[in-house]
Amino acid sequence: MSAEQPQPARRVRVTGPDRRPRPTPRTGDIDEETRLGSVYLDSLLREQLLLAARILGLLVLTFGAIPLVFYLAPGLDDVRVAGVPIAWLVLGVLSYPWLVLLGWSYVRRAERNERHFADLLDEDQ
Repeated sequence: MSAEQPQPARRVRVTGPDRRPRPTPRTGDIDEETRLGSVYLDSLLREQLLLAARILGLLVLTFGAIPLVFYLAPGLDDVRVAGVPIAWLVLGVLSYPWLVLLGWSYVRRAERNERHFADLLDEDQ
């Protein structure tokens, strides 16, 4: 007589919801306007403001020094390059690349600050 062996029952895995604690995104603190979110946002705004102040200070120092240089060295008024006064060349030609350089460095550093801020918020995720 051949006795049939019972087939083992298929194992079924029953799972519930994931009970592991998950870090809450820090962006929720900013969206919900909590005290911690306010601290994070204030730090970004302060850093961006300091960056703008440094760039503006550099701009004021460089362009503010031009009249001072011409005042302290009165002989520069008579200097001409290709028939054009040196003051016109400095203000009309050299000033624009300087402004572009300052603007480019400001944008680059502001984006870097924002990337660091985003990395800070995503650190625990």
